Amino acid sequence: MARVRRRRSRMDARLQLRVQRYGWDRAAAHYEQAWLHALAPATAAVLARAALRPGEHVLDVACGSGVLTRAAWPLVAPGGGDVLGTDLSEQMLAQASGQLPQCRFVRADAQCLEDGLGAEDFDVVLCGLGLMYMPDPERALASMVRRLRPGGRLVVSVWGERRACAWADLFPIVDAQVHSEVCPMFFRLGGGDALAYALRNAGLRSVATDRITTTADYADAQSACDAAFVAGPVALAYSRFDDATRAAVRTEYLASIAPWRVQSGYSLPGEFVIGSAWLP
Repeated sequence: MARVRRRRSRMDARLQLRVQRYGWDRAAAHYEQAWLHALAPATAAVLARAALRPGEHVLDVACGSGVLTRAAWPLVAPGGGDVLGTDLSEQMLAQASGQLPQCRFVRADAQCLEDGLGAEDFDVVLCGLGLMYMPDPERALASMVRRLRPGGRLVVSVWGERRACAWADLFPIVDAQVHSEVCPMFFRLGGGDALAYALRNAGLRSVATDRITTTADYADAQSACDAAFVAGPVALAYSRFDDATRAAVRTEYLASIAPWRVQSGYSLPGEFVIGSAWLP
């Protein structure tokens, strides 16, 4: 029985990676328009914690469309520094490389970076809002730590408490239609001291975490729904719904965010946890 459970767990993990890869492929063209403003506080906080210096070599894990990569590159480029971005989604990497041809981008699973990067190591590893999507975030953190030089720094961000994120009902609404959890552990590292514990358990020191807030502002119901269903992690599942199911999940989602309606639009609160540490 234990062997069956392990095999099923491996299968579920592979399925989750496929859902993330192809879901973000579908979302890539819409992602920044829908989420860039709301994610800006997390991007700024990660950069502040990283304290990047000219000449440093930086790895941006789960870089997506390159929002954090673009912000980091001019800070390290003087003196010969560089930023390497990795992601599972080819379309996200295409978006990133098109906007920042000066940087390298490699498709890689964050849980086994050595498969894509070999023995290359870095002064700083960043991961902005990526750990929540990984089947095994602790394994991903261990892989990131292996890419750090001694004395190197790691800075990550995750979404915070479920109750602090107004759009959180999106996941159960979609899951009820596909009978499979799209992001089963999405809020786990955002709760309590979970992120700090994970960083310490990865062998890092001087661990510090902060919580910061944001709002995702949308002019109308259409843009709020597009951000949720077309520009984010459930894009693959949503693309397979028929018209009736799409209408039903949109109606249910709008009902869930109704408390944050502002005139004809929506202002949805959210929370991030920023974690930083260094490798002895």
